[in-house]
Amino acid sequence: MTEELFRDDAYLTECEATVREINDRGGIILDRTVFYPTGGGQPGDSGELLRESGEAVRIATTVKDRESGEIVHVPDEGQNLPQPGEKITARIDADLRRRRMRVHTAMHLMCAVVPFPVTGGQIGDDGGRLDFAIDDPSAVRKEDLTERLNVLIAQNHPVRITYISEEELDANPEMVRTMSVKPPRGAGTVRIVEIGEDGEIDRQPCGGTHVSSTGEIGGVEVVKIEKKGQLNRRIRIRLAG
Repeated sequence: MTEELFRDDAYLTECEATVREINDRGGIILDRTVFYPTGGGQPGDSGELLRESGEAVRIATTVKDRESGEIVHVPDEGQNLPQPGEKITARIDADLRRRRMRVHTAMHLMCAVVPFPVTGGQIGDDGGRLDFAIDDPSAVRKEDLTERLNVLIAQNHPVRITYISEEELDANPEMVRTMSVKPPRGAGTVRIVEIGEDGEIDRQPCGGTHVSSTGEIGGVEVVKIEKKGQLNRRIRIRLAG
């Protein structure tokens, strides 16, 4: 399987790689990559693969093959594709990745200030949304949530990646906040994102990319709270800049 360099270093924007395969749909599979594939509400990275000739192959998005689990780099149409065994440089759209990292970490802070189960979510380039099963609508107000989020951001809490055993996760089921997406299992360990010393702000399984401290998020604003069913409330945020 492709070595997933983004899992341990979200700030890595390029790497040297070798083309392993071109699948039957024209998707490019590498031996290693910095490209994050669509998953967990976070869009797949775009960017380019630079060939030794200097030609750039534009990558529109990155996905995981449903059957094999392979990371597939999806090129724009009408390009000359590299061949298996060819050496390339994989380079993501760094500005887009950074904005999504800021949004994703802000979403984890939202989980810290809204103590209800998460039923869904989506990360965008300038903001995103989380859906919560909230039995008391008066418990969430735009102005209050905006203030509390920005306090946590300004406190510049550390964000770090750790790993725990599947058995430890089973013993602490409350760590799984998202009802609709379960952490991947089978590898023996589960990737955890912690915010604050020893995860006192938020600690939950997550495979996405994040900034290394909350201060890097910058300001955010809760722009809308929508009713989506009897219990579901959709909370939308956007980056302030």
